[in-house]
Amino acid sequence: MERAIEKSELFYQLLAQGADEKSLSWIRIQGEKIEKSGDSNSLFISFSQASRYFKKASFSLSEDIEAIIHSNYENLEVSYWNLLQVARTYLVMKLPLEKEKWFKIINQLFETGDLYEQQALFAALPVLPFQNELISRAIDGLRTNISLVFDAIALNNPFPSTYFPEANWNQMVLKAIFMQRPLYRIQNLDKRSNLALAAIARDFAHERWAAGRDVMPELWRLITPFVDESFQKDLEKVLATEDTLQMKAAILAIHDSDFAPAKKHLEKYPEMVQSIQNEEISWKSIGSEFQRIRA
Repeated sequence: MERAIEKSELFYQLLAQGADEKSLSWIRIQGEKIEKSGDSNSLFISFSQASRYFKKASFSLSEDIEAIIHSNYENLEVSYWNLLQVARTYLVMKLPLEKEKWFKIINQLFETGDLYEQQALFAALPVLPFQNELISRAIDGLRTNISLVFDAIALNNPFPSTYFPEANWNQMVLKAIFMQRPLYRIQNLDKRSNLALAAIARDFAHERWAAGRDVMPELWRLITPFVDESFQKDLEKVLATEDTLQMKAAILAIHDSDFAPAKKHLEKYPEMVQSIQNEEISWKSIGSEFQRIRA
């Protein structure tokens, strides 16, 4: 019977960079139990008890290990995980890959896990087997309004951009806007851009304006590939706010667009344009500043 033994060792190596010998010895033993028995009890017990041995603490990621991780899992950003997440991922990867039994156990973990256990499972989606069958689980997980769980799916995770149909992708991005989560941490946001999402984002902005509320500046990134006369009017309204961060977003959207008539606005803000060209203004810097302000 096939097991994800070799790849699980990558995650043991991650643990070895931040955990003590007692914890490493414990998880080795638990992994062997799960691997040999293949039953739910061994995984459920160790999955819960892992918090006694591993903290929700960051860890150092060596270049060698990071390179190996990326060679096995494209765009997997484990640097955003904590030790407890890595430990729980290691344990899940020790489960034998008998499909029907595997799903029965994993579904129970998803449905009974606490917030931190769900965080670990959703963040680990890209390394779990049977990817296509997990799409509905990921989409269902996005119903939450708890940022810890939502972020595990939506942010720094290659799974949504790889597997989500356009409608579900758009719903996820719109909810990230509604929850004011950092859009720059959504992988392949530009690659998955589409006119329907741009229109939804604009409608959302209009609703916020009508209610006398601000719009998160990263929203304008979504309309950048589709700037036309109509979208230009929205960006002109943003520029009229004289809010520096909002204006940076509008100028960046115009700068990166292909709509020539909008380029006239760049002449009025040469310093911002220069900062864009120097990569001092980017969607990441705008998103980071917005999150810092609202923190």
